[in-house]
Amino acid sequence: MAADSFAEIPVIDLSALTGPDADRSELAEQLCDICHHIGFFVAVDHGVEAQLIDSVFDLMQRFFALPVEQKKLIDKLASRHFRGWEAEGSEYTNNLPDIREQIDVWSEWPAVPPSDVSYNRLLGPNQWMPEQTLRGHRHVTVEWMRQCGRLGDHLLSLLALGLGLPEQHFTDYFGDKPMSLTKFIHYPPTPPGQAGVNPHHDAGFLTVLAPGSTPGLQVQNPDGDWIDVPTVPGGLVINLGEMLQGVTGNYFVATPHRVITASERFSAGYFHGPSLDTPLEPLDLADRFVQAVAASPRHAAAGFMARRDEMLAGVGDMASDHRAAVYGEQLWNYFERSYAENMALHYG
Repeated sequence: MAADSFAEIPVIDLSALTGPDADRSELAEQLCDICHHIGFFVAVDHGVEAQLIDSVFDLMQRFFALPVEQKKLIDKLASRHFRGWEAEGSEYTNNLPDIREQIDVWSEWPAVPPSDVSYNRLLGPNQWMPEQTLRGHRHVTVEWMRQCGRLGDHLLSLLALGLGLPEQHFTDYFGDKPMSLTKFIHYPPTPPGQAGVNPHHDAGFLTVLAPGSTPGLQVQNPDGDWIDVPTVPGGLVINLGEMLQGVTGNYFVATPHRVITASERFSAGYFHGPSLDTPLEPLDLADRFVQAVAASPRHAAAGFMARRDEMLAGVGDMASDHRAAVYGEQLWNYFERSYAENMALHYG
């Protein structure tokens, strides 16, 4: 095994998140070490209410059991802001269809005119199921995003502390119109040779995932082996996205992961993101972080998900060296790469 590899995903107690300064500093160092070497961990005592997580899974089971005609009440193809339900195979990862259906809900901000030629076209309303059809859809979703957002802020404060930055650095950096995403996901059993979601990096900063009790999530280590993420009762999976990798000069890593499941699986993901105009320039970190990247071939060469034009030109799945200038550009690249049909329908 390579010196910088790993064979398991750690389980971390986050009860010190809001504790005494000494305990928080110790946890900050532990999290920064994990985010440098692995980029994934399972969190317990994280502060997201167990009852809320149960409500989220109840909501998913009720929605995904509905007939297609009712699911289409929030068909993503009807949203120029890429929000709503999509059928299996609608999203493509690395130019391969993902065998899952899902609901996407983003932070809501006033929409700009569709003629706006920038990533600001992503701002807008969500699609919500009628209350009589899916009781609690909006209420449960908004509360899930609120509590996960609070956890995301706490985690980024600790990561800032571990990087030698002011604790409020990322909170201030995220701007006044943060754009975060929730995905409610239903996986059928994965067909042979395919994946519920194909190998990828997350596009944003930090992900909080309620994985449920069904295994299937796997993380690729530097040796190329796929490591199963343990299912821990009440645990949430935390991992980093490409933007946190980019702004830390590759000190933190966005680690490849996929889902292959032998049985029906539900999961709920929350992707913590800043304002669309947030610049993605590398942070001015202490020399020890810069030197750690230079000394590690894995970190120095860590790439990004290919843009659609690069993908079609044959650039490797996660081998792009393109770094978006702002967060909105990164998201627009994601939608172009993953939702060609939606893009063509709304933007030509």
